Amino acid sequence: MDEKRIQSEAITKASLLQDLKNLNIDPSGTLLVHSSMKSIGQVEGGPDAVLDAISEYMRDGLLVLPTHTWAYMKENVDFHVAETPSCVGVLTELFRKRRGVVRSLHPTHSVAALGRDAAEFVSGDERYDTPCARGSAWGKLLDLRAEILLIGVDLTKNTFIHGIEEWLNIPGRLSEQPTQLYAIKPDGTRISAPVRAHTAPVWDHYSKVDDILTDKGAMRKGRFGQADARVCDTARMTELLSAMLRIEPDLFLDGTAIQPQRFPGIL
Repeated sequence: MDEKRIQSEAITKASLLQDLKNLNIDPSGTLLVHSSMKSIGQVEGGPDAVLDAISEYMRDGLLVLPTHTWAYMKENVDFHVAETPSCVGVLTELFRKRRGVVRSLHPTHSVAALGRDAAEFVSGDERYDTPCARGSAWGKLLDLRAEILLIGVDLTKNTFIHGIEEWLNIPGRLSEQPTQLYAIKPDGTRISAPVRAHTAPVWDHYSKVDDILTDKGAMRKGRFGQADARVCDTARMTELLSAMLRIEPDLFLDGTAIQPQRFPGIL
């Protein structure tokens, strides 16, 4: 499909539902969405129509969006779960306020969820002093064999890869000492929730495995509106990247091209 045709086609809730079908996303599974609303194009009904489409498509499953607040917590110690805005896009901020959506209490890397067992999925994140602990919502994505949909953003925005590095205890990825933060529940209850922050900006280099994930069947590509879309399989991605990181723990520390011979039997 040429670019002029893409730009001329109306983008509606119905067309976005068809895009999700074309991406072969499991409507009864678990889906995490990272997004750039601007990349989707002019949608009839705006951001709400986008959320309506994704929510309707996943009505028999579990829909999760990140509602991170790390950008605000650099200057604050209190995370108000019902009030502190998300710093990762307009869709995430609108989603967290929707009826039926529940948000986790992690002060820097919260998620919001809608659908099957949503409250259980987000529960307990405030107990962990790291952003993506294995027992948190980020680890539960792996337990549920979730898919991750990247709409108009690349792998540098894929928080789940932080989790893979964290679960392998890759050195130098987190601060040694936690910052004392607090999670404030809707009823005003204040919960101590210290968090160790990400340090080395390895996320800048996550895209170096884009072709590898695609070639190995851990990621597929398509379109969502006018945006490039990537769908990651959490289980396959974890298996592949874990094997690579065990050989080369500093894989993402810089943008050096990956040498396949460094990973015999894997690449």
